[in-house]
Amino acid sequence: MNKGTVKFFNDAKGFGFIKETNSDQEYFVHVSGLADEIRESDEVTFELQEGRKGLNAVNVKRA
Repeated sequence: MNKGTVKFFNDAKGFGFIKETNSDQEYFVHVSGLADEIRESDEVTFELQEGRKGLNAVNVKRA
């Protein structure tokens, strides 16, 4: 399980980005990958899954 912070999330468009803790990596997150409702600056845990354009955050939960 990975940990990170929601850098950006647009409810209207249904996507955003999560910055991984202790890393400069950022991952795309789609509303379909959320287990909990999230907002910018929320601390979250997530798993990674290969998407069409690279790794995506899935099973995203507030920490």
